[in-house]
Amino acid sequence: MAHKLDRLLRPRSVALVGASPKEGSVGRGMITSTGMAGTLPKIYFVNPAYQEIDGQRCYPSLSALPETVDMAVLGIANVRLEAALDEAIGCGIGGVTIFASGYLENDTEPKLTERIAAKARAAGVAICGGNCMGFYHLDFGLRVCGFPPPAWIRKGNVAFITHSGSAFSALCHTDRRFGFSLAVSAGQELATNVADYLDFALDIPATKVVGLFLETVRDPAGFKAALLKAQRMEIPVVALKVGRTAESAALAVSHSGAVAGNHAAYQALFDRYGVIEVANMDELVNALHLFSSERRLAPGGLATMHDSGGFRELVLDLGIEAGVPFAQISDETRAKLAARLDYGLEPINPLDAWGTGNDWAAIFEDCLQALVDDPDTALASLCVEARDEYYLSAGYADILRRVAARTTKPVFYTTNVGSNANLDVVTRLAHDGVPVLSGVAPMLGVVKKAMAARDRALLAPDVAAVAPSGLREKWAPRLAQGDLLEAEALDLLADYGVPVVAHVHAETLDAAKEAADRIGYPIVLKTAMPGILHKSDVGGVKLGVKNAAELETAYADLKARLGPRVLLMPMAGKGVEISFGMTMDPQFGPVVMVGAGGVLIEMMSDRRFVLPPFGPIEAARHIEGLALRPLLDGKRGAKPADVEKLARAFAAFAVMVADLEGLVGEMDVNPLIVNETGAVAVDALIVATAR
Repeated sequence: MAHKLDRLLRPRSVALVGASPKEGSVGRGMITSTGMAGTLPKIYFVNPAYQEIDGQRCYPSLSALPETVDMAVLGIANVRLEAALDEAIGCGIGGVTIFASGYLENDTEPKLTERIAAKARAAGVAICGGNCMGFYHLDFGLRVCGFPPPAWIRKGNVAFITHSGSAFSALCHTDRRFGFSLAVSAGQELATNVADYLDFALDIPATKVVGLFLETVRDPAGFKAALLKAQRMEIPVVALKVGRTAESAALAVSHSGAVAGNHAAYQALFDRYGVIEVANMDELVNALHLFSSERRLAPGGLATMHDSGGFRELVLDLGIEAGVPFAQISDETRAKLAARLDYGLEPINPLDAWGTGNDWAAIFEDCLQALVDDPDTALASLCVEARDEYYLSAGYADILRRVAARTTKPVFYTTNVGSNANLDVVTRLAHDGVPVLSGVAPMLGVVKKAMAARDRALLAPDVAAVAPSGLREKWAPRLAQGDLLEAEALDLLADYGVPVVAHVHAETLDAAKEAADRIGYPIVLKTAMPGILHKSDVGGVKLGVKNAAELETAYADLKARLGPRVLLMPMAGKGVEISFGMTMDPQFGPVVMVGAGGVLIEMMSDRRFVLPPFGPIEAARHIEGLALRPLLDGKRGAKPADVEKLARAFAAFAVMVADLEGLVGEMDVNPLIVNETGAVAVDALIVATAR
């Protein structure tokens, strides 16, 4: 079936506008790039300054071509872009690639980039760029770039889509291990965006893994749809999202909004669709190499083998610090290792197998095979340095080839430092299907993420997350009036199944005393005056009020400073303080949070962001990911907390947030006291969209 990007990325004919014989020019680079052996499209040169280039006719304009081409590459200056695009549209050309930035000095409004985007959208023209490096559809046989790629670039199973031209060059023009089905430098995305490219890449049969270098997502709905498509096809997507700072936090009203920052929604989005998020280019490259092998992790941990005791210890240190589990090899495996190792070497994982050097190749192969075959080994790596024309490096590579052929588990080479991964010896190994990863620390980070993806896939299906009927209609009129008072916010939570502390309003001292008698001392007395969002900041909370006399004193203080309206509730029991939060992302909608509560919410970066709704199994997974999770098991005599009830409360909160989308701007439930009896919300702030 035809794809909307076919005329751009799979064109039958291409016009190179600005083609030139001048060495070092973009026009020359276009010709050199496009001239790929086995190129399928017909290539035309367009430049009024030349009648022929390299013995091939050169046409003065697009309209002078003998046919309507599918795609035009505009390798021209900014001042000529608009006229060239107008001509392309007039000729019925369906795809355009623009290298130039589209910025003009003393430009008029709307700006050139805006004019180009509007014209392309109106005409249904797909555009790669502007301000881009172009694209390589190597599975199809087409390269479009103003800078000639190296001769060794080859087709393979990696699709790479990037907003960074430097990242495009780093992977496509520098790393010889890679083979690409599609590589796109998306640039400004004037008419075509990452979601479109991702959808196209998934339709290429050769694509087995997709890498994304993202600045932003301009089509959230399309991006979600493409990620869901990848998830259903079981094609891993690895993403490096830049711009992870929190400038938007200052605009938030609630604590949860303030701690979220503008990356929270991406974290939640990636988690929902199983995207493997990485933090830097080293992790991105390693992840793409690991997942390009198509082999999926077995149960268990990592096995590594080394030719140095010191480096073995370094990997063990780094792995433990990163939280990477190592395979707990069996006694049988230990016996196999001991039978092959030189005297004095320990049969353990991680393994140092270098002894005297006598019979080293057979020892390394047998030991690596034993590690790979162990039932608790999920994947295995030989971590050694490499250099070309060195018998050890060549021998290690051959050992990996043979061991990999005898297992379905991922087996890969890791260079001890990242600078040595582009050598001939390891490049050939990568081309033979054995991944080569760069540097032990980035390797361990990627292995941890791969294990997390494996473990998530093993979870049981979640319970359907459905909101009780009628509650949105019940609360919509009140939320349309503005923010909820604390008692109202607690009532809303309770309606949706989030346990809350008992609470009573009072506006006089007598009413407060009557309420306190019903609740039973000791109590908590809080100001309930409208407009006070964070009561503790203004001295609006009185804890542990033990009797009527103390209540009278506390009430008098609150009334004099803040106003007469108060809220009374029993003292919550001891437990771990947790918080739930919600913010509204302008791109991806509501995002919920679970994390440290109480005063720690602003001091600890211990929180997880999730797209709602979801059920208790998903909720439990995110609670398990918190650094404070061990506290819920009970410390210093405290009984273990009821984590199952906490998970149900978080799931109910998420269902509520999804049901009230459009009515609520921010929520802050802090703290929830979690102990052996369950979880109970003690304080809540709900900011209406109407604000």
